[in-house]
Amino acid sequence: MPTATEDLLADWTTLLHRRGATDDPEPYGRELLRRWSEPQRRYHTVEHLRAVLRHVDGLADHAADPDAVRLAAWFHDAVYRPDRTENEERSAALAHRALTAAGLPAALVAEVERLVLLTVTHDPAPGDRNGEVLCDADLAVLGGAPQEYAAYAAAVREEYGFVPEPDFRAGRAAVLRGILALPALYRTPAAHERLTAAARANLTAELDGLDGL
Repeated sequence: MPTATEDLLADWTTLLHRRGATDDPEPYGRELLRRWSEPQRRYHTVEHLRAVLRHVDGLADHAADPDAVRLAAWFHDAVYRPDRTENEERSAALAHRALTAAGLPAALVAEVERLVLLTVTHDPAPGDRNGEVLCDADLAVLGGAPQEYAAYAAAVREEYGFVPEPDFRAGRAAVLRGILALPALYRTPAAHERLTAAARANLTAELDGLDGL
């Protein structure tokens, strides 16, 4: 009987073969899914990966290289320890090692590595169409319905369960203010039109709640 992630594994394998893999991609796909299933994760799970890939597909027409964005989605939180600050850098390094070993072209590997690092700031340069798609897909959760956003925020709090409440509130508020201060929450026309208003309302409501406690 297929597992809940067999469809993702099949998509990964097809993607790697399509872009020129010379080594069997399936074992590393399973390793990535193992990473995305680690017990410390509450929001940054396989379901987050699945959601980001779905949003990338929906915005693919905007990307210069949709497959590069898909590969970056697979790796963007592949290393995730909430008690560390270098997750994106370690994820980018993992992408470089894994995709090089798979035999993908060096230029594609470099682009994936760059995109993963872009998720540190979610602030792509004007005209960076691949970066715009990845960042919009990663931040799409912010523009969900209020109950969906509440579930996301609660899952993030669980991931940081080791942080005392006053410290978490201060740190989370700083993150939310940083997101709200971005030149634009969403850069692709489709995501900007569809998600901006809801995302700003959700972020502002959470921030007001944190400041009011």
